[in-house]
Order: sequence, then C-alpha cells, then structure tokens
Amino acid sequence: MKRQAVKREADLQIISNWIGEGARVLDLGCGRGVFLEHLRQSKGCYAVGVDSSFEKILGCVKRGVSAYHGDIESMLKVFPDGFFDWVVCSRTLQELESPKEVIMEALRAGKHFAVGFVNNGFWANRYSHLRSGRRVRNEVFPHRWETSRPSNPLSVADFEEFCEHSHLKVTRRHYLAGDWKSPCNFLPNLRAGYVLYEVTK
Repeated sequence: MKRQAVKREADLQIISNWIGEGARVLDLGCGRGVFLEHLRQSKGCYAVGVDSSFEKILGCVKRGVSAYHGDIESMLKVFPDGFFDWVVCSRTLQELESPKEVIMEALRAGKHFAVGFVNNGFWANRYSHLRSGRRVRNEVFPHRWETSRPSNPLSVADFEEFCEHSHLKVTRRHYLAGDWKSPCNFLPNLRAGYVLYEVTK
C-alpha cells in the first residue's frame, strides 16, 4: 500500500473514531473528498470541505460531497463562531502560509480541531539530513526542492510547544511508528513517523 493510502487509512480510522454520529465537520484541504464521503456514509455527518485545487473540488463533486474552492484561511472566516463540532486539518498544516492563524480560526469556527501530519523529527529524516547535508528525499518527501510545493515541515516537539505557548489544550494524541500503522508511545518526537492530535481551547 502506498504511503498516501496508508495516511488516508490512518485518518479514516483514528480521526473518524473521535468524531461522533451526526457531527458537523469541516475538512481543511479536503482533497477529493474521500474522508468527507466516509464520514457522511458511516456516521451521518454534515461534512463539508475546503480546498485550493479546483481539480480536487471536481473530485468532491463527483463523489457528491459538498466543498468550497478557495483559500483556507479566507474561507474559515465566513463561518460563524462554533458552527462546526470538528474542524479537520489532515496532511495540510505544513503547506499553510499562516498555520497559527488557521488553527486559531479553526478553533473559533469549531469546537474541536483534529490535525494529522508527518513528523519531521523522525529519526530517519534526521539521519538522512546528517548524512547528506541536503533536504530529505524519500518516499514521504519524493520531490526535489525546486519542484516541490511550499512546505514548512514540523515535528512533534514543534507542535506541542506551539500548543503550550498558545494556551491550547491537547486532549488526544495518537503517535504512529515509521510504518504509519503501529502505535509509538516511546520518544515520539524521535520515533513517530505520523502523528494525530485533537486540540481545543
């Protein structure tokens, strides 16, 4: 199974388990709507997405999923306070220009914020950079720097420090090992490959 499919499976299984039946959910960077379709079919959620890629929005339309095309930060401001039970930001956080503003807006528009991202502090990434002195290139980060999208990779330690300094509560953590399937509860900043959090104010 490709890494992208493994990450999607982790999101489907873990984040969807956190979300209750019939919840109102906004997915930031929803892609082609696979996660939204899953929530709607399995839990009867009111699920809507936002994505900057028009091609991916067309994929949502083909699935019958409601989604908005536009800038994530701008679209978030359209929704009233507490409109959503959950705002989800899976595999998108490191691509945002203003991640702090998006997180704070998400926690204004929603009661719970769920986020999943690749842990840049994973030991294999550190070793690769130490060995070559260059940007890491592997199955997770396959593209050369000049052909890749803007990216601001973060680690477990980075995110947890941000939450502490921003006075946000991390109410759930789920650390996955380098295979992105097995739990990793020991030294997650070094040993976890993919991580998921639930955050509230």
